[in-house]
Amino acid sequence: MKKSKFSLPVMMATVILMAGSCRKNVVDNVSDNDSRVYITRFDSTATFNGYQTFRIADSVSIIKNGKSVQQAFTSYDSSMLAALSQEMIQRGYSLITDKTAAADLGVHVSRVYNDYTGIISYDNYWGEYGNYWDPYYWGYGGYGYYFPYAFGTYTVRDGAISIDMIDLKNPNKTTNKLRSIWSALGKGSGIFNVANVNEEVQAFFGQSAYIQK
Repeated sequence: MKKSKFSLPVMMATVILMAGSCRKNVVDNVSDNDSRVYITRFDSTATFNGYQTFRIADSVSIIKNGKSVQQAFTSYDSSMLAALSQEMIQRGYSLITDKTAAADLGVHVSRVYNDYTGIISYDNYWGEYGNYWDPYYWGYGGYGYYFPYAFGTYTVRDGAISIDMIDLKNPNKTTNKLRSIWSALGKGSGIFNVANVNEEVQAFFGQSAYIQK
């Protein structure tokens, strides 16, 4: 009987290939809806039914890499502010539009962007696609060849919608600070799509039943 022999590297490569071919990419079948994540947090000492009125900012702050760069009012921003106002009204709070009148709560919306930079090695990218040339043709039998290391950079921008609810009724006059009693953060594919605004607001308030007059 003739026995076949395999070197350890070949056996390992075979196992790795088999394992890789059976493994599923967990994000292959994830829809845009499933990719979005909504997180809320609140001050457990706040009595939400003790507030009567609210005012919402008339524009949205643009935050890039930790810095406020401008105010914006796109179609998405307009829809988000309107949906938040409607939800607050449905929960029993009265909207104050007069800028000279005091309100118990302030609602502020921000679009937050963060840039992340990484490095890619082009040599690793090409992997086993190299070595197409035949060294024997050039009179260098037994030689291999190589490319000098080459690197490139890439930048990925991550975006999120952030909402803050501020207690305007009880300012700390000693520290000159206002207390945030509720905040929400949403991120994922399509987070700034106008068509998703109602879903986003419902997701935030759906996990915040305590916000009720």
